[in-house]
Amino acid sequence: MIAEIDVRDLIGQPGSSKHHVVAEPLVGLGTELARVRDDVPIRGDLLLEALVEGILVTGTVTATLALRCARCLKEFEQLVAVEVHEMFVVDPEPDTDDYPLDPEGSLDPDQMLRDVIGVELPFSPLCRPECQGLCPVCGGDRNLDECPGHVEVDPRWAALEQLAPMLDEN
Repeated sequence: MIAEIDVRDLIGQPGSSKHHVVAEPLVGLGTELARVRDDVPIRGDLLLEALVEGILVTGTVTATLALRCARCLKEFEQLVAVEVHEMFVVDPEPDTDDYPLDPEGSLDPDQMLRDVIGVELPFSPLCRPECQGLCPVCGGDRNLDECPGHVEVDPRWAALEQLAPMLDEN
């Protein structure tokens, strides 16, 4: 859980701003093949600007992703950088993308960071574009030549294999 940010000095002061640095782990964000590393803090340089409507948060956030290749299951890491441009208001409307701002003067960036980094998690990560993956017959890693190669017959043509001996006889 990312720590809340004290913005009492910005509330009711349109035009004022301050910088805030985030350097904390974002625990529990991920899928089976892609997740934010729990042991490496995300880093963000945020500018908080007071507007009449609320607090505008802009900046860049970086996170280290632990990924597993969807083809060969090899684990690898990737650094992702995300631009943030989000609004925090005291009473957000249900149909908007605004985040809640505590009327007492604190801003909780946790959900915003989960949202902006979460959409960057790849659905089907690849260790490299030309990854050949695992052999569906023996399970060998084709990238490491662990598969000896198998003759794969399309099941739709399997009946024709029975005719092959007849052709040899003629």
